[in-house]
Amino acid sequence: MDKNSLEKYAELIASMGANIRQGQECVINAELDQPEFVDMLAEECYKLGAAKVMVDWSHQSLTKLHTQYQTIDTLGRVEEWEERRLTHRRDTLPAMIYLESADPDGLSGMDQEKWAKSVQKRYKVIKPIRDAMENKYQWCIAAVPGKKWAEKVFPGLPADEAVEKLWEAILYTSRAQGDPVENWKKHNADLRARCDYLNSLGLEKLHYTASNGTDLTVGLIPRAVFAGGDEAAVGSGIRFNPNIPSEEVFTSPMKGEAEGIVYSTRPLSYRGVMIEDFSIRFENGRAAEVHAAKNEDVLKSMVKMDEGASMLGECALVPYDSPIRNSGIMFYNTLFDENAACHLALGMGFADCIAGYENKTLEECRALGVNDSMIHEDFMIGSRDLDITGVSADGRETPIFRHGGWAF
Repeated sequence: MDKNSLEKYAELIASMGANIRQGQECVINAELDQPEFVDMLAEECYKLGAAKVMVDWSHQSLTKLHTQYQTIDTLGRVEEWEERRLTHRRDTLPAMIYLESADPDGLSGMDQEKWAKSVQKRYKVIKPIRDAMENKYQWCIAAVPGKKWAEKVFPGLPADEAVEKLWEAILYTSRAQGDPVENWKKHNADLRARCDYLNSLGLEKLHYTASNGTDLTVGLIPRAVFAGGDEAAVGSGIRFNPNIPSEEVFTSPMKGEAEGIVYSTRPLSYRGVMIEDFSIRFENGRAAEVHAAKNEDVLKSMVKMDEGASMLGECALVPYDSPIRNSGIMFYNTLFDENAACHLALGMGFADCIAGYENKTLEECRALGVNDSMIHEDFMIGSRDLDITGVSADGRETPIFRHGGWAF
């Protein structure tokens, strides 16, 4: 990929994505796949005035080794220096950038139960720190090609060609061609207009139906709003785009109000393992029954991670006619595949989907019906014939999606 295109992409992530401010610290989380691009991104952050850019590196093969040889207690321990680093970030609120490039199957064969138990132990320490930071800082998730990921997306191609094609796909679907910043200003405006219309309807429920058997009704929080595109950090008011790419308009549904069954339309990569061809049946708001053609045991483990893991935290609306779906590429990566189709998420909901959330505590937002969990896992349900009907408090029905696309 030519250097000019990559520099514009790095600028997009640093400016429209994380929107780094003068004197702010920044943390980049990355795998070892694209160190040259990490250099470019760090430089763009400094050009915007970052006081300090730190990089947290990770590597899937090391994660597998740690899980194989360490005890659960060791894996699950948050060392004193780690806790101090987390509290420093809580106090200083650096901008956080996450670059995804990992192999979608890179943690296959790992002891998932052992890993899950260690994550649960760590979460007890991390949760209060994370809750204290919620909605108060800028963050952005974007992607760069990893060799193994590229080979999975484009099997049969030499590794270098596969990486180049994945770069092309990432830049296209991220609206990073031409003038990326201007592209995103227009895109944010379109998403805001759709949110304004949906928020004017006073919806109480969403009813999903499709020919694959999906028939699901989800309750909405009376004080909830639909959001999409850029958002503002509480306190500073700094606007940022948390996901690049993003095609979704979303809300957090009422905790514990979901009835019926939904079928996946794309695989889900969960902690380095692919879950495929699955369904979830909800009763009294909880995932009461799950089935999957591949890695059903991992799916069952996921919905048992904690009290809120079996309940919905997000309903996201994405037209079937989206750049990612139109690319014809199965990315095997949730950041992209969730923006190719409507999706739901199990686990944590978003407090910033509550009207006036900036004047409420996180606990108050959760008391209104926002789900709380250590997980937030999006899974894709959109199809060419998915219909979604909104039901208002007075019983009025409004078409939201018809034949997989916006009905307005």
